[in-house]
Amino acid sequence: MDTINNSFFSKPNLMSLFFVQNKWHQHGVLMHTLRVLYYTLKAGDFKFFAAALLHDIGKPSTAHVKDDEDREFGEYSFTDHEERSYQIIKNWFFISDFTKKIVRYHYLIRDIKKSQIEDKARYEIKKKIWDTLDFKTQQDLAVFLHYDDLGKGKKRR
Repeated sequence: MDTINNSFFSKPNLMSLFFVQNKWHQHGVLMHTLRVLYYTLKAGDFKFFAAALLHDIGKPSTAHVKDDEDREFGEYSFTDHEERSYQIIKNWFFISDFTKKIVRYHYLIRDIKKSQIEDKARYEIKKKIWDTLDFKTQQDLAVFLHYDDLGKGKKRR
């Protein structure tokens, strides 16, 4: 897991939480989360209710400027934010194992596709994780990814 751990009052944490993420998100993490929740509930997929609320809970603490593009556009990268989110909730007794699994792996499908092109070593690690998941979980992750994508809004560029 990435070693970035922004404090709550740090600029990257607050900026990403309320205002800006990156070119794939129209809104900050908070509004994105509410939008994912909205689309999940609108579809009547209530089993994803907690996952929609918690899937990016650790994201602002991982916000960092990764490259020149982030710097140029005043945006952030969030490497392994889903694992950070999982680490926050993994011991919460009132959260189901189903929700914990969705939170932990909600970006896995996209990460596999992206790393297959950009980083073969990361691809192998992520593909190995995918292969350990049962078919139903893989299907649920694909459905949740759809809600996550709807929550991003229109791309800015």
